[in-house]
Amino acid sequence: MKIREIFLKGRPLLSFEFFPPKKVENEHILEETVGHLKKYSPDFVSITYGAGGSTRAKTLEWTLRLKDVHGLNVMMHLTCVGSTRSEIDSIVARLTQEGVDNILALRGDPPRESGSENPWKDFRYAFELVRHIKKKGDFCIGVAGYPEGHIESPSLEKDTEYLKMKVDEGADFIITQLFFDNRFYFRFRERTERAGITVPILPGIMPIINLGQVTRFTEMCGASVPQSLIREMEGLSPEDTLKKGVDFAIAQCEELIREGAPGIHFYTLNRNRATEMILEELGDFRGRESGPSNSPKEGEG
Repeated sequence: MKIREIFLKGRPLLSFEFFPPKKVENEHILEETVGHLKKYSPDFVSITYGAGGSTRAKTLEWTLRLKDVHGLNVMMHLTCVGSTRSEIDSIVARLTQEGVDNILALRGDPPRESGSENPWKDFRYAFELVRHIKKKGDFCIGVAGYPEGHIESPSLEKDTEYLKMKVDEGADFIITQLFFDNRFYFRFRERTERAGITVPILPGIMPIINLGQVTRFTEMCGASVPQSLIREMEGLSPEDTLKKGVDFAIAQCEELIREGAPGIHFYTLNRNRATEMILEELGDFRGRESGPSNSPKEGEG
């Protein structure tokens, strides 16, 4: 089912992001995680696309497995990095054949290894990828948004301009990069509204279960962790860190839904415990009506 049609129901969405394991011996972890989380009947799940070709074949394999074996509504990630037009066309044709309706179109991060060949083939920017996919069929296309600005963007205003280019080319909704201060999301939403962007903006939430790990993530993507939270977590045991991170994420989610966010997208890191703890505490937040901000009306989207 196309995700844009789910937004039209006027209630908050629930979705999960997974990544294809690089090692076969780790695939059982993802299987177990999916088995635990699918009981929450997510509106969709997404599968990341390996940078530089590292897990791309696995992305398609897991996309189809989650759809056909687990019965989930799946969105496959596609990136500009290392992708030729013919490669994208081949994948899009396969998704059409297999009945996959949703694609997350991303620029992608170039490989960090020094001396790597030029990662940009036929697509340099995500808006070009959106435009190309849109010509290939009636896909629902999601794109990425950055509440604190993309790490390479010269300003928040320029970042919003780039985002509008993606929407103008046909993006149906936006999923944000992770953030830990809801004020970034609300300010981001205000900037997009001023820019004339009206598609839904789904906030991406990553519960902190390991302070060192999340610090590395934020350094790579340009997000920030509140210093007060870091101080509270320093020196805690793994179990207390998990509880603190879960409690913080619960408060984030409750405020986001209360203030009109059209749902919650969880970055699971292929683990289920923290996400389950959050969802058990939140209860049926999808039973509430979503607020008016960035929510499409009938006939839009």
